[in-house]
Amino acid sequence: MQRTARMSQIEAMLADDPKDAFLRYGLALEYRTAGETALAANQLRDLLADEPYVPAFLMAGQLWIALGDLEMAAETLRAGMVAAKAQGNEHAWGEMSGLLATVD
Repeated sequence: MQRTARMSQIEAMLADDPKDAFLRYGLALEYRTAGETALAANQLRDLLADEPYVPAFLMAGQLWIALGDLEMAAETLRAGMVAAKAQGNEHAWGEMSGLLATVD
């Protein structure tokens, strides 16, 4: 994997606060940008196991689709829709619903 300075910066900040959802999400995005789709998806799966960070559900669903795991994508998107609804985030709910329709 091509390590970037940004990855190192995020990892350093995570060392101080390993549960920071925004940083964990950011690291997953860096992995995706580096072409490490599976690593990014697993990073998001681990994040979502700890916290229902709504933006991570959509990104994880997209990554699972890219990896060909449509079952995991659908499961992730459904869970994300529940989390988005609970947080009153209709926009995210709609995006996940639309993506789920392409998978189901």
